[in-house]
Amino acid sequence: MTKFTHKDIPNSAGVGLKAQHYKNILDEKPPLGWFEVHPENYMGAGGPPHKYLTAIRELYPLSLHGVGMSLGSPVERLNPEHLARFKALVERYEPGLISEHLAWSTHEGVFYNDLLPLPYTDETLNHLVNHVNEMQDYMGRQVLIENPSVYLTYDDSPYAETEFLRQLAKKTGCGLLLDVNNIFVSASNQGYDPYDYLAAFPVEYVGEIHLGGHIVEAVEEDDKSISEILIDAHSTAVVDDVWGLYNKLISMIGPKPSLMEWDGDIPEWKTLYAEAQTADAYLAKLDMKVTA
Repeated sequence: MTKFTHKDIPNSAGVGLKAQHYKNILDEKPPLGWFEVHPENYMGAGGPPHKYLTAIRELYPLSLHGVGMSLGSPVERLNPEHLARFKALVERYEPGLISEHLAWSTHEGVFYNDLLPLPYTDETLNHLVNHVNEMQDYMGRQVLIENPSVYLTYDDSPYAETEFLRQLAKKTGCGLLLDVNNIFVSASNQGYDPYDYLAAFPVEYVGEIHLGGHIVEAVEEDDKSISEILIDAHSTAVVDDVWGLYNKLISMIGPKPSLMEWDGDIPEWKTLYAEAQTADAYLAKLDMKVTA
C-alpha cells in the first residue's frame, strides 16, 4: 500500500472527486489545487475506488468531507465503527483538511439520507462540544464544521446560528467550513439578508469555503398560493448571487481553499473544471488587489 505524507491544501480552487471523472483527471492532470472526497464512499478495504483515489492522491492533496458522523445525534458517544473507518482513511491518505456537518442524520440505529437541523440551545451546544471533541481527539486532527442549509427553524433556538458556531469553535478549537451557497439558500428560505449573516459570521475560524448550485421548487401554501423554496441540491452551476457572496467573503478574509460541489446530475469534467477556474479567477483578482 502506498504511504503518503501530509500535504496541505492550497488557497485555491478544488473540486469534489467523482468516479465519472477519474480517467479525465489521470489522463489530463489538470492544474487544479486539490480534490475533496466523501470518506463514506471509500470505507471499503480496496477495489477500484481505492485504486483511483491512490493514483489521484499521488498527484494532488486531498480533503475528507464527512457526511455520516451525525455529530448532533442524541447519543452519548459517536459510532465507534464509523470513527474507526474514518480514521483509517485519514491514516491512509493523509488529507490536508477534515470536515463534517453541523447536523444529525442517525437515530436509534436508523440512518436518514439527509442532514437534519438542530435547535441552537445551550444543551445542543454542550452536546456538540462533546462530540466534536470526541472526533478531534480520535482523529488527532482539527475538524472543520460546516454551516447548514436551513429549510425550517426551531421555536426554541435562542442562539443565532453564527453565534452558535462561534461558541462551538471557541470551546473545541475546531475550525469552520463556510458554505456560501448554504448562506444564500437559508437566507432566501428564512427571509433575511445573506450579507447580514456573512457580517455576523466568525470568519476568523474559516479554514475552507464551499461553493455549489441550488434548485428552486414551487410549494403550495395552505391558502393555495404558490411560494418558492431553494434546495441545496448541488446539481447545478453556481449562480451570480452566490459568486457575489463569495467575492465579498474572500475580500474579508483573504484566499482560502475553495471547493466546487456538484453531487447530482454530474456534468462532464470540462464543465466542473470551468467552475473551479471561475473560483480561481476571483482569487487571482483578490491577489492582484492585495499586491497592487
